[in-house]
Amino acid sequence: MPSFWQSCLQHFEQELPPQQFSTWIKPLQLEGENAPEQGLTLIASNGFVLKWIRDKYLNKITKLAQLYFNTDVSVDLIIGKSVPKPKSTEEKKSVDDFTPVVKKPNSDTLEPYRKTRLQSEFSFDNLVVGRANDLARAAAMQVAENPGGAYNPLFIYGGTGLGKTHLMLAIGNHIHQNQPKKSIRYVHAEDFYSEMVKAYRQQTIEQFKQYYRSLDVLLVDDIQFFINKERSQEQFFYAFNALSEAKKQIVITCDTYPKNISGLDERLITRFDWGLTVQVEPPETEMRVAILKKKAESEGIQLDDEVAFFIAKHLRSNVRELEGALKKVMAYSLFHGKKINLDVTKDALKDMIGLSRNITVEVIQKTVADFYKIKVADMFSKKRTRLLARPRQIAMWLCKELTQRSYPMIGDAFGGRDHTTVMHAVKTIDELRKKDNELNHDLHVLLQVLKG
Repeated sequence: MPSFWQSCLQHFEQELPPQQFSTWIKPLQLEGENAPEQGLTLIASNGFVLKWIRDKYLNKITKLAQLYFNTDVSVDLIIGKSVPKPKSTEEKKSVDDFTPVVKKPNSDTLEPYRKTRLQSEFSFDNLVVGRANDLARAAAMQVAENPGGAYNPLFIYGGTGLGKTHLMLAIGNHIHQNQPKKSIRYVHAEDFYSEMVKAYRQQTIEQFKQYYRSLDVLLVDDIQFFINKERSQEQFFYAFNALSEAKKQIVITCDTYPKNISGLDERLITRFDWGLTVQVEPPETEMRVAILKKKAESEGIQLDDEVAFFIAKHLRSNVRELEGALKKVMAYSLFHGKKINLDVTKDALKDMIGLSRNITVEVIQKTVADFYKIKVADMFSKKRTRLLARPRQIAMWLCKELTQRSYPMIGDAFGGRDHTTVMHAVKTIDELRKKDNELNHDLHVLLQVLKG
């Protein structure tokens, strides 16, 4: 019977085009087949390959492992370098002559780290700092140095893909490295909800409660997913109280300022004010360039200033979008065997960007007004009829998506409205587009028109 990894390779070789199989799957190496109950470890050659495997193939590999071993099996990804094995002169050169050399934690430290659910690649060292996140980073570092004794809770808020999760994981990793005996848990709000539901079904809710209330550091990502989930809010409320009273550290991220979260228990919102609330904003041009160059450097690629400025100029909404664009350029370069330059970058991103003019708030307001056949003046009016309110909200959403204007600046451009009105508009459109196909189509058309 072939080993699991041999079976896995055979599966992907049949499923994927030859070039994709040879590029992504075949070079991977696997450890842990002799003791799968302790978890398998896939070794990738660099961070770019690691993230590509995680995004595209890791779920499939995990499912194949669970089917092969007929039990729950975890699959971790790490980066390793290949060096030649010592061999006799009679041995032939082949891919089998190479084995990864990886500095791995021993079994005594690996399992506690896995339980934290932290991701080791996120640190303060590889976080690019600028005006958009300098206050948040400073606060996060103080919490990491003095958990439970600095700001508690630390509440980090800002739009999608701006680096809130990076900061949170950097806190957890720093504490784990310097105070390894502390029990740490990183959890997305949706996973907290799923764990709680499972605990109720399996009648293990008391163990669930005890676990979360016994932690030294609790990191909860995207707490807005607790909205309208009353039981989740209740369990988190009691865990929050227990940890806070015991001087244990709590860090929370959200896409919205705490007091603007509708559908969340007022008791929780009040407790969020006990500590420090900091915002992460969209990065300015210089910071976007620095992010791209540092990310490329971590992947072993020297990115020309010309290329970095081109990407930074056209993609401005968040860090995740920038990194996604860089991944696309790198993949395009790899598949076509071309060096990354401006022409290659333009070809790689032609479907993603196509800005031929400077997009301003005024251009957005006029484009949306023309699209919905209303007057531009209606963008500034105080009328709240649905015929006018929805296009106005869409225009605000587009301003936040396509310009560097802050919430207050956008509010001023729409008849002197308060920044909370703009935040509400952005949140409303984000939620509606997930379930309203017609609205999502309108947004797609408007984005294409505005980008040229």
